[in-house]
Amino acid sequence: MANDPSTPARATQPWVMRTYAGHSSAAASNALFRRNLAKGQTGLSIAFDLPTQTGYDPDDELARGEVGKVGVPVTHLGDLRSLMEAIPLDEMNTSMTINATAMWLLSLYIVVAEEQGVDPAELQGTTQNDIIKEYLSRGTYVFPPGPSLRLITDMVTYTVANVPKWNPTNICSYHLQEAGATPVQELAFSLSTAIAVLDAVRDSGQVPPERFGEVVQRISFFVNAGVRFVEEMCKMRAFVQLWDEITAERYGVTDDKQRRFRYGVQVNSLGLTEAQPENNVPRIMLEMLAVTLSKDARARAIQLPAWNEALGLPRPWDQQWSLRMQQVLAFESDLLEYGDLFDGSPVVAAKVDELVVGAREEMARIEQLGGALAAVESGYMKTALVQSHAERRRAIESGEDVVVGLNRFTTTEPNPLLSDLDTAILTVAADVEERAVEALAVWRAGRDDAAVADALEKLSKDAASAENLMPASLTCARAGATTGEWADALRSVFGEYRAPTGVSSQTAPAGDSSSGEAVRAAVEKTAAELGGRLRFLVGKPGLDGHSNGAEQIAVRARDAGFEVVYQGIRLTPEQIAAAAIAEDVHVVGLSVLSGSHMELVPEVLTRIRAAGMSDVPLVVGGIISQSDAVALEALGVAAVFTPKDYTIDDIMLRIVAEIRHAHGLEMADN
Repeated sequence: MANDPSTPARATQPWVMRTYAGHSSAAASNALFRRNLAKGQTGLSIAFDLPTQTGYDPDDELARGEVGKVGVPVTHLGDLRSLMEAIPLDEMNTSMTINATAMWLLSLYIVVAEEQGVDPAELQGTTQNDIIKEYLSRGTYVFPPGPSLRLITDMVTYTVANVPKWNPTNICSYHLQEAGATPVQELAFSLSTAIAVLDAVRDSGQVPPERFGEVVQRISFFVNAGVRFVEEMCKMRAFVQLWDEITAERYGVTDDKQRRFRYGVQVNSLGLTEAQPENNVPRIMLEMLAVTLSKDARARAIQLPAWNEALGLPRPWDQQWSLRMQQVLAFESDLLEYGDLFDGSPVVAAKVDELVVGAREEMARIEQLGGALAAVESGYMKTALVQSHAERRRAIESGEDVVVGLNRFTTTEPNPLLSDLDTAILTVAADVEERAVEALAVWRAGRDDAAVADALEKLSKDAASAENLMPASLTCARAGATTGEWADALRSVFGEYRAPTGVSSQTAPAGDSSSGEAVRAAVEKTAAELGGRLRFLVGKPGLDGHSNGAEQIAVRARDAGFEVVYQGIRLTPEQIAAAAIAEDVHVVGLSVLSGSHMELVPEVLTRIRAAGMSDVPLVVGGIISQSDAVALEALGVAAVFTPKDYTIDDIMLRIVAEIRHAHGLEMADN
């Protein structure tokens, strides 16, 4: 019986359990981290706010309304000291969701570790540091693709030599799925990104060929898992197979351990619903099974979203519930006592083969385009994702894909968890930004300005050369430079970048429907009455780079007959208002998912009204609480759409109705 696979063995060690957390301030986030660790969490996963992610200080114009909203602000060494206070970094496995400014945050982390007396060689953790997916989905890029890849290359080569237990880049397919990627696209796009990074490191000559296996060993992945858990589990097995092939055949790595596919996961937040949010709990559990049931493709670290993330920021209790889900599976079930449950399954083998074949074909297509960077710059990847996302939305809106509580089984009892909506989510204090700006002024007043200037000058000089930028970044961290100053020094050399939006005439229509015909008829009728084609400005104010919703609105509006003005992400209210005036639009639609709507939307409204555009309705979509929606409408916002408004054709009809109302036209029959 000793060799009988059905006989349970001693349980294996569970995965690293994390909670993605951070908000308001370094001190508040530190308290949250320490509470979560006391509850049995075994690693940290740090959420940074958008100014930190995009290289702005809290007092920058673009940071307005964004400080401390979706994560913790870290502006300088003092903030990271506070964030890590009383947390022994030599015992911690820390994941940092940071990309464009990843080198800067790792530099701060290393310096804080040194101050704790910790040898950087002992640090364990991960910087996400996958800029390609930022161009495609999440939007927190700063620099053009070439310099961005150079920053990643410098981090990889530096850490392999000096911080050997650290994962310097975490190839991230998570946000690709959020942006619409099919399993095949998720496999192909992320593996092509890994190839781009490894090729750049190899070609840089900074790592001797005999040590290249050490580079491969430190490349990790951050993966999404949706509710179709059989398909998702097969996707993970396909990742394992393809990564083993790539590292062996393309890079000649012979050590099996160095070729191992190492990944962490946060299960799908895209599928969480505002409608009947209690249904998100079984969704999260099913998604967790996709990355734990197959031992040979099991995640090494897991963080689960909370049941109420479609409503806003989860509270500590909500995060605790998600942590307990992991702990019940790991410690109460017998999952960890058995080998792989799917070896020999013909169903699983066939699905894995299907995904592998599809991914190889897509990777070959990307290779023909010149690789991942070229596929980003040409707009190929972005357009493909926008089209896939449009098809996903069409299937949900038509009812072809069932979402329980959203498009089917919508009858419900009152939810006691939502009896008080104002306390069902975490609310960031209104004065967080003000206090961050004041604290920044104090920091600047107490530092050696000459030392900071010298450090930043050295950083710019090295950026203009072929020097590895980690040493200069470490010098900036020790001198007291700020996140915005570090990024500005590199902007002065590298410039900035605006990625393709994926919204173009090449983006295929989402498909015909009776409701779509009604929208086109309403648009055509209203345009004829107003004497010209309806013009619709879709705007993304502030630093919120999650543009998936805005892109879907823009594509559907174009298909319905609107002339769409969409300039992409990261615009100031002034720029949006100026575009509305210049294009003489009939409606302005703003998309805000970062929580900054109460600061940014009123300013856009004020500016377009001051310009005399009283007949131009302004509508808003995003993760917006009911109380905020009421407040925005009281200010003059014509309509507020939240995740419960999932049918885009209904949104379009409402927008047309608001245009007609603004011009005093009778409401259309349809």
